Amino acid sequence: MNQQKPILWQENIPGGCHWSGIMHRGMTLRLTDINGGANAAVLLYNQEEKLERYNMADTLKSQHTFYLTKGHACHSDMGRIFCCITADTAGWNDTVCGLSDAEMIQQKYGIARYQSHRNQMHRSGLDGLLIELGKWGLGRRDIVSNINFFSKVTADAAGELAFHAGNSKAGDYVDLSFEMDTLIALSAAPHPLDTAESYQPGDVSLALFVTSPEAISECARIPENKRGFQNTQRFYAGHGGEA
Repeated sequence: MNQQKPILWQENIPGGCHWSGIMHRGMTLRLTDINGGANAAVLLYNQEEKLERYNMADTLKSQHTFYLTKGHACHSDMGRIFCCITADTAGWNDTVCGLSDAEMIQQKYGIARYQSHRNQMHRSGLDGLLIELGKWGLGRRDIVSNINFFSKVTADAAGELAFHAGNSKAGDYVDLSFEMDTLIALSAAPHPLDTAESYQPGDVSLALFVTSPEAISECARIPENKRGFQNTQRFYAGHGGEA
């Protein structure tokens, strides 16, 4: 982190663990892949009205993309913008593969329960996010399509998906610059298509700093994002409705 971006708060999330918190507009959250090969499964909700949440379909079609990287925005299902990706050294973040669940983890890696393995237990992405959402009065019905930061998945001509191991290297980071007060829930469990033969999810570091004035300029140049910014500004001006 350079000296122009003093860190206001920092925390490390061990691989397989989970976290949630409120990110305020005007702040940037940096996700860092500490050792390489991490996956950060993320869900976003409007802190004031949690029925408003990240919408994968609108995010992708409005920006004509299959994956997210620097210059893209994360759209809500109310036509507003949660955050912009203002830095991304990994270069590709999966949007379509969803979360691992307990059955998937057991089939791939075997059983490792807390009673016998303590902090080395096998956690799934779904279970981790359900624990975090429960802290905010949300549950299974509030699970929607998520973003898998640091993970790259491509599709061939037949539509078959391929996971690219090693897409993210140690020290790679993604900056999320928030335009809305947002509840973010995160799981560092393995990606559903991870090809690793053993359960070894990577650690993720979180760091918070004030967004620089010019940070979202690239994101704002996308025509479809301009409407999202206008809707977001109206929401905080007290007018509520859509453009």
